[in-house]
Amino acid sequence: MPKYIIAILEQRENKLKKISFEVISFSKSLSEKLGLEAAAIVIGDEIDNISEINNYGISKVFHFKNKLLSNYSVSAYSDIITEFVKQLDVEYLVLGDTSLGKDLAPRIAARIKAGCVMDIVNINLSEETPIFTRPIYAGKALVDMKFNSDIKVVTIRPNVFKGQKIDNPNTLNIDSKEIQNPNLKTRVIEIKKAEGKLDVAEADIIVSGGRGLKGPENFSLVENLADVLGAAVGASRAAVDAGWRSHRDQVGQTGKTVSPSLYIACGISGAIQHLAGMSSSKYIVAINKDKDAPIFSIADYGIVGDLFEILPALTEEIKKINS
Repeated sequence: MPKYIIAILEQRENKLKKISFEVISFSKSLSEKLGLEAAAIVIGDEIDNISEINNYGISKVFHFKNKLLSNYSVSAYSDIITEFVKQLDVEYLVLGDTSLGKDLAPRIAARIKAGCVMDIVNINLSEETPIFTRPIYAGKALVDMKFNSDIKVVTIRPNVFKGQKIDNPNTLNIDSKEIQNPNLKTRVIEIKKAEGKLDVAEADIIVSGGRGLKGPENFSLVENLADVLGAAVGASRAAVDAGWRSHRDQVGQTGKTVSPSLYIACGISGAIQHLAGMSSSKYIVAINKDKDAPIFSIADYGIVGDLFEILPALTEEIKKINS
């Protein structure tokens, strides 16, 4: 009987999310190094883009179906995955370090007596035993960790391990299982989505605003810059607590952890809680009138000045480049 590494995929509105393909690629790479068989689990009803899984290296998918499972339910999802894992010789379970992954991974790990390492940002496969790296102390330090448990559960930070398509994929094998009477002690009743807006957790470019914008009406400056860059709009906790932006936009320790290619912080001083949520961005640009703001300590590029002058000028220059 083969040993498995199982990628647990996320779907929203019957479509696999971007993080799912990152989880697949990560699982496939790990399986090749360790000689494991890679497979995926997806829970929901019909999944419109399920065939895309094959392009990322995994050809075996276990699809647990029920219309009531279209939206996330921690009670139902954890029951299904736990019972299924008991039937296989599973060594690794891999999830995205998203809101769903943070909720689901510890519950599954506790129920199957597995070790659990969250928010992986690097993996060293040169040793006999994989070494997983995750941030600690609000991102101020990194720690290397090894498992000593038989089953391992890991979550990977979004946008760190890119989804890599492969050449000449095998035929996709979908094993569909109808779930009768799922355990719906908790379930999502309704999802309200801001139409046309990118999710900061999945965006490749983010423009964030903070207390320096002085009011919600001035977030239009951030939104205009984001529009010309094709970016998502983020916010600091101070801006969210003041009611200027929705919590869905919050970046930081108590918001969303992001790792975009480009992060532009506008009027954000750089409290440690905010840095914890975005310090792993590839390039960081800080705009602040306070030259001693902590955000400059991690920024790749810094602009000291009045954001009310800088943002419109920057937006216009990018418009010229785009045209």
